[in-house]
Amino acid sequence: MTRLIVVLGDQLSHDGAALRAADKASDVVMMAEVRSEASYVGHHKQKLALIFAAMRRFADELERDGWDLRYTRLSDAENAGSLPAEIARRSDETGASEILVIAPGEWRLRTAFEQSPLKIRQLPDDRFFCSEARFGRWAEGRKEFRMEWFYREMRRETGLLMEGDAPAGGAWNFDKQNRKPAQADLFREPAPTFRKDALVQEVLEMVAAEFPDNFGTLETFNWPVSRAQAERALAHFVEHNLRDFGPYQDAMLHDDPVLYHAKLSAALNIGLLSPREVCEAVQAAYDAGDVPIQSAEGFIRQILGWREYMRGIYFLEGPDYTARNALRHARDLPWFYWTGETDMACMRAAITQTRDLAYAHHIQRLMVTGNFALLAGVDPAQVQEWYLAVYIDAFEWVEAPNTAGMSQFADGGIVGSKPYISSGAYIDRMSDYCSGCAYDVRAKSGEGACPFNSLYWQFLERHRARFESNPRMALIYRNWDRQDAQARDDKLASARALLERLDAGDRI
Repeated sequence: MTRLIVVLGDQLSHDGAALRAADKASDVVMMAEVRSEASYVGHHKQKLALIFAAMRRFADELERDGWDLRYTRLSDAENAGSLPAEIARRSDETGASEILVIAPGEWRLRTAFEQSPLKIRQLPDDRFFCSEARFGRWAEGRKEFRMEWFYREMRRETGLLMEGDAPAGGAWNFDKQNRKPAQADLFREPAPTFRKDALVQEVLEMVAAEFPDNFGTLETFNWPVSRAQAERALAHFVEHNLRDFGPYQDAMLHDDPVLYHAKLSAALNIGLLSPREVCEAVQAAYDAGDVPIQSAEGFIRQILGWREYMRGIYFLEGPDYTARNALRHARDLPWFYWTGETDMACMRAAITQTRDLAYAHHIQRLMVTGNFALLAGVDPAQVQEWYLAVYIDAFEWVEAPNTAGMSQFADGGIVGSKPYISSGAYIDRMSDYCSGCAYDVRAKSGEGACPFNSLYWQFLERHRARFESNPRMALIYRNWDRQDAQARDDKLASARALLERLDAGDRI
């Protein structure tokens, strides 16, 4: 009997559960480029190009490996337009007795497959360190789901950066050593370049023609679209950038958007690399004495800690997680998030970089664009849609808890024990943005003051009833209360004026 094996665009792993369960002699593999998946949000052009190019490359590899493959291109006349419809078409075409697929990384698709009249069996996605069931056991009975405790358990379970029962280097977390601002450096190793061969060029032209109005540019496309290229990107990072990754991972420079970051998340999220091999490569570099513990631990924490934890939270909390709005924020996303046309140098840098590269690192996302949206009271659903659309590595299982939970506090404190907010002082300390800004980061109120300053205090005053008793924020409120009454009034008045301009659609 023939079974239909469905491979989705973010499941491009030759050892994925569905392919492992398949019989090459009798089963048929299907892949499909469908407009419903390409358009449910306005994906960045480079994100579309990456997924389509990686899918086509993976399909070529499957065929060379002897699989019976049915591949549907976006332009094919018989393309049914959605994954459920394409699965139904291929099932009818092959007479499949059963359909196998790795469970998708979004509730939206899982629900669609569950509701299909066809017999679609969704296999657990075992490409992660921690299964959904394992995370559920960890979370059971806990009042708080703190990532640090989950991360330590994963370290013990995997043995990564462990010396017997103790953490390597004598501590679990080296964050305090990893908050250095960076300086411009002409000799910093640039990211590797990937050749735009005929396959990639064809996809770039297709995306330009089919999605001309989507956010972003295609001219700077430089992402690994095959496993071999992703392996080269990993090796390059470990050899050249990992050593300095830790101390400067939170730094931001206007003319150096990558710094020491790996840019491996997209390859990880579509399956070209596995989290285990990435962490083991870092572990090996540490064992060899090539990188310091603060860099090895800082990087492994992002993969073994945050990435696994975010996925666990997303599936633990259920399909309604993305709709939560604990702070009842309702302001529309400012128009300049789509254009970068703002006088705030940090926002302009983060947004235009995102437009041009489909990339910004975690602090640019959290403490610049996310921070502003939270302080301004933007509807978290709109913020989530923006992040899902504009970043090349954005898939809902990882994007939603990072945005709704960590960035916007929309989940009410499941991910973070307090909101991640700051005034302009943090951005000034960690970047070179403020030196070239139209606003004065040292001014706390008034027309020329950094918008982050007045919005920060206005946010705290607006949500005082919720956060005043939070142990991690009590000192901040005491500081606010000690300030001169006129100074407090001036800051609040500046914030009100700024928000009125924002609502009127003025340039900020």
